[in-house]
Amino acid sequence: MSAVSVPFSFSRLALIASNTFLEAVRQRLFNFLLLLAVGLVASAQFFRDFNFGSSELKFIADFGFGALVFFGSALTITTTAQLFFSEIENRTALTLLAKPIWRAEFVFGKFVGVFAVIGVFCALTIGLMMALLWHREGQLMTIDPEAFASGRIVRYGDLFIVGVLQWLKFGVLSSIVLLIATFSNSNLYTVVTGFFALVICHLQYLARDSWSNVDNLMLRVLVQVLGLIFPNFQLFNLGDEIGQGAALDPLLAGRVAVYAVVYIAVIGGLAVYSFRNREI
Repeated sequence: MSAVSVPFSFSRLALIASNTFLEAVRQRLFNFLLLLAVGLVASAQFFRDFNFGSSELKFIADFGFGALVFFGSALTITTTAQLFFSEIENRTALTLLAKPIWRAEFVFGKFVGVFAVIGVFCALTIGLMMALLWHREGQLMTIDPEAFASGRIVRYGDLFIVGVLQWLKFGVLSSIVLLIATFSNSNLYTVVTGFFALVICHLQYLARDSWSNVDNLMLRVLVQVLGLIFPNFQLFNLGDEIGQGAALDPLLAGRVAVYAVVYIAVIGGLAVYSFRNREI
């Protein structure tokens, strides 16, 4: 019986995802990066003396988001590559795919498992950041009540939304690494290329803005095409005003979320296509 003769099954996909999630949680790297990120966020209030002019609450929020982005990106790239190649190197992928299992189920099951792990990481980090901001803001309200005459400044709902957007950004990054892994021959190559892709996605808007107005039409078109191929991760940085009382535009957040989902779907589809042509 081949995978083609059976219909696509979300239950099989969920089973692969749950096994991937449990395997990832057991890894020391996940626990190490989680503890490091949580410790760094928790220590943000001890570094507020290094704040250069911005409000203390904004400094804590920026510090926390910096830890989330840095360690979350490292966790996403390394976990996605390691969990994929562990199946290949241990020959468990060959055993699974010998059964009536679609390769699409395998690829998306791996993605969902990693995405769930990153979700736990983001939830714990954002939860700690919100608790820290709530506690410190309460202290500042007691010290200087006039500055908080209109109530609390931090919009915790917006903080949660920005955390969800960062989670979606990590989902896009995970799909990119998964695509690279489907045609790569080594874990190391996938990790290194994943970090290069991360840098490109964070900086591609600079190249697009610099070269979009050049006289050469072919070069302009090439830059626009590259801008579509590589997602713009700068769009996800909507937490700049958190800690200063400014509200987050919900329509903008919704558009960014749709942007991420579209890229996950497209890149995931390319990963499935690439994996179907790979010999295991």
